[in-house]
Amino acid sequence: MTTSIAGGSSNLHYRLSFCQAKGCGQTSRISSLTFNGCLRNDISWSDGLSKLLKFQRHKFSRSTISKSWKPLGTRKVSVSSCLRDSTVKYFDFAVIGSGVAGLRYALEVAKYGTVAIITKAEPHESNTNYAQGAYLCDEETVRVVCTEGPDRIRELIAMGAMFDHGEDGNLHLAREGGHSHHRIVHAADMTGREIERALLEAVVNDPNISVFEHHFAIDLLTSQDGPDMVCHGVDTLNTETQQVVRFISKVTLLASGGAGHIYPSTTNPQVATGDGMAMAHRAQAVISNMEFVQFHPTALADEGLPIKPIIARENAFLITEAVRGDGGILYNLDWERFMPLYDERAELAPRDVVARSIDDQLKKRCEKYVLLDISHKAREKILSHFPNIAAECLHYGLDITRQPIPVVPAAHYMCGGVRAGLQGETNVQGLYVAGEVACTGLHGANRLASNSLLEALVFARRAVQPSIDHMKSSSLDLSASNWWARPVVPHSLGSNVMDDVLRKTGGSEERVAGNHVEVCRDRAVNNEAGNCGGRNQRVRGPVGEVLVRERMGADNGGA
Repeated sequence: MTTSIAGGSSNLHYRLSFCQAKGCGQTSRISSLTFNGCLRNDISWSDGLSKLLKFQRHKFSRSTISKSWKPLGTRKVSVSSCLRDSTVKYFDFAVIGSGVAGLRYALEVAKYGTVAIITKAEPHESNTNYAQGAYLCDEETVRVVCTEGPDRIRELIAMGAMFDHGEDGNLHLAREGGHSHHRIVHAADMTGREIERALLEAVVNDPNISVFEHHFAIDLLTSQDGPDMVCHGVDTLNTETQQVVRFISKVTLLASGGAGHIYPSTTNPQVATGDGMAMAHRAQAVISNMEFVQFHPTALADEGLPIKPIIARENAFLITEAVRGDGGILYNLDWERFMPLYDERAELAPRDVVARSIDDQLKKRCEKYVLLDISHKAREKILSHFPNIAAECLHYGLDITRQPIPVVPAAHYMCGGVRAGLQGETNVQGLYVAGEVACTGLHGANRLASNSLLEALVFARRAVQPSIDHMKSSSLDLSASNWWARPVVPHSLGSNVMDDVLRKTGGSEERVAGNHVEVCRDRAVNNEAGNCGGRNQRVRGPVGEVLVRERMGADNGGA
């Protein structure tokens, strides 16, 4: 159920009470502001209150405020609200997600107004932090990213991001599967982590940005304005206090990441459950290409490690494609190199080709993993280029400078998502998208290696100016928190809300139509998998159901 109201001819009546501050010669300082409502709740307010009191988008009755009134810093405001056990927060911009797209956008729009970054875990827990390393693409989108990408990289460097440099002092460029040239800027095998570090450091030091950790986005707040759907913010659940927190904003950026955990095996962090896509779908945003799920060919196969993990991983450990770009070779368990049999580019073929080839080997040979060997390279080079991978494998008794790495495909990236224009705009006014949650047309059906971070940076930046324009032409209604019914939080979730939500989403009772959404969609191959216990990847949850409908051809409206 989407959280929405019908707009248009409604009349909202309210009362403003201005209390002159002691020692102030005129009513230029507001010490309290009261609205008719159900219950008073305290909220914090920042500069720009005068602008927020104007109503422009709907035909509501207005109350005028003297143009001579000027806001003078942070105020304490009381607002009546029917949300009896929750708080209401007002910002110019609400950003849902703390990956590269959300953080980069927040840093730009914070120059023009107040920003709330809403993240379901901690800010560093995003797909960006886990990033190590084209078909049906939209040509204009590709041209935009290729043209503007270098400037976005330079901006990161200016902000303090530290990338690897070669002996000549220039940026060291890596090559990965599907690439015809060395073109990938990187920080060893932890590029995403380094970008996230630089962005978070800048966000923490920005006084206009507030970060709300452990806030689980529930639903977008929308209203109907004639033929248009308008977004006014988001309802969230503070998973530490179990308190519903409502964010009212002029502009909302959805940067909530992907949906890898609709699959039982994925390289994505546990927070990648597709909430943003589901919320946008309920808010009537157009969803496109959800059937295009990319499987990374080489996730660490725990079954092949000398020492097995005692506790099952929340997400598969990614073995970056740069290992193959640096000369890594794939073998089956009989030490037979197989990639030349499938593609003349061998290990440097695009991800979909390599993933399907590995999948075919596993099913034909009834094996659970293949081997990725980089041990023929110099030890010093391996350790300098892949320190994170080397350390992780060594923890489980495997020395990648001497032994092959057991690998298997795992769900990695959602190429589809909320349809976005070239400015990150959606068909819902006031709602913008960037990052993996968006479908910009850059990736088509198969993302080229290492393009996700670049796309997020480019489209987060492109969404800034239209967001500012929308913010300046829009207004916040201080009584808006009463427009929507209060979300109901199931009591059965208990105290550990986050874990319970993910556990319930992942239950076997919610897995659907697995044969339609695994690595390969060929029915004969799928049936063959059943003969030797193959690795079917069954999806789960509401986002998984949308994905299945698109793959089965039942939902053609958004593709």
